[in-house]
Amino acid sequence: MDIIFPPPLNFGDLIGVVSPASPLYGEKSNFLDRGLNHLLSKGYRLLEGEHLRDEYGYLAGTDKARANDFNRMIRNSHVKAIFCSRGGYGTMRILDKIDYSALRAHPKIIMGYSDITALQMAVFLKTGLVSFSGPMVAVEMGDKPNPLTENLWQNVMANARALKMDAEHFGDEKIVYRAGSAKGRLMGGCLSMLYSLIGTPYMPDFSESILVLEDIGESIYKIDRCFSQLAHAGILQKINGLVLGQFIDCQPKNGAPSLMLKDVVEHYTKNLAIPVLGNFPYGHDKARFTLPIGVQVKLDSSRGVIEMLEPAVREE
Repeated sequence: MDIIFPPPLNFGDLIGVVSPASPLYGEKSNFLDRGLNHLLSKGYRLLEGEHLRDEYGYLAGTDKARANDFNRMIRNSHVKAIFCSRGGYGTMRILDKIDYSALRAHPKIIMGYSDITALQMAVFLKTGLVSFSGPMVAVEMGDKPNPLTENLWQNVMANARALKMDAEHFGDEKIVYRAGSAKGRLMGGCLSMLYSLIGTPYMPDFSESILVLEDIGESIYKIDRCFSQLAHAGILQKINGLVLGQFIDCQPKNGAPSLMLKDVVEHYTKNLAIPVLGNFPYGHDKARFTLPIGVQVKLDSSRGVIEMLEPAVREE
């Protein structure tokens, strides 16, 4: 597969904002407005999707409306990046409606995470385009953005050079499940979304990749189920390295008997001769790296470092 790198994002560029998943109700509506103003204050120009603020049950508009918004941003030559308002649920419903050929012909930055993982995996498989698993407009950008996080997402999108990401950049202590180093293409995202993609025509081949996983609000037994599926599908046996990001609100509750996340990770990686790093600052927390999905990286789990071996963006 030929890998496509989007052009860098510069101040003054036009960003399209869309809602491919859940609607913006309650505080998320206020967060959206604050997030939009935040981007404007940084010097970017904005184009709102026609259905950005739609509500259709637990979806931000009908499947057709949400897909059309995304496709219009792809086809608009003035739009340099597409930022998602939020995750939630619904992205998988529109994977068969995306204009991948237009995106391949006119590559641009795509940023989101959580439910947007499904879209990023589909985009990579269908086009080879590098995308960015990072903050969203009506989530982090609209709720007192973390300055370090802000600097990092702008840096990785604007600089046509390789960067290093240190697990202890935000002050949290790394967990080294297995020391070692390995190279591979950086892939992954939200664990429960990857689990849902298995067996569909939108799941990339993770062979020889550095796989990064994170999640939020899932019981340990559900995380175990996802890991079991990854193992039985042969995915864990193909990868060159594993990085566990933030698993927020995934601890046992109410004194119910449970394994811990550490137990689950060790069980499914004990027979894998690969480096395994835990507690990497990536996921649903405000303090985190923005990961360029699809770039070649080197993982050194003993040092807690992911080093990009190529830039995530390329000048046109």
